[in-house]
Amino acid sequence: MLEKLVDLDKKVFVFLNGLGSPTFDALWLFITKQFHWTPFFLLLAFLLQRKIGWKNLGIAVLFIAVLLLIGNETVEFCKVTFQRLRPCNDPEIKDIIRIVHQSDTFSFFSGHAANSMATMTFIYLILKRYYKYVFLVFLYPLIFAYSRIYLGVHFPTDILTGYAFGGMLGFVFFRLYQKYLHKRGF
Repeated sequence: MLEKLVDLDKKVFVFLNGLGSPTFDALWLFITKQFHWTPFFLLLAFLLQRKIGWKNLGIAVLFIAVLLLIGNETVEFCKVTFQRLRPCNDPEIKDIIRIVHQSDTFSFFSGHAANSMATMTFIYLILKRYYKYVFLVFLYPLIFAYSRIYLGVHFPTDILTGYAFGGMLGFVFFRLYQKYLHKRGF
């Protein structure tokens, strides 16, 4: 059963990765860098500040920082535990895929997917009562994590596992944030 899942994962990866074109490589290399998303993050901070105020924004940022720390450490623990080769290093497929970015670290599971989903879940849960279209924040993890498949460094299950873990982590931290605010009388 696990072999079939891994085989399907590789086939889906080869298909999705093969959709790429050298014309768009620079765009996807740009997208995969978190720094380039700074205007989006600033917009979210602005929207949060308008609805929850400066003090609660500061508290939310601290929760996000701890969320990212825990997310990163969990991802790194899983990577060294499972030691799954990245597609760009997998001898079975590396000669038939487009490798736009090379990485020598392990693949399972995607920190880009986990952290982007965790953060957006947390922010979404705060803002959903204020903004009708706040669900659009989930375009960020979708695009950001797909860049990892495009570049040749993550399998789809790495991304989906990252999404699941990140969504759970974001939800747990949102609940902790609510309890903290309630306890402090905010």
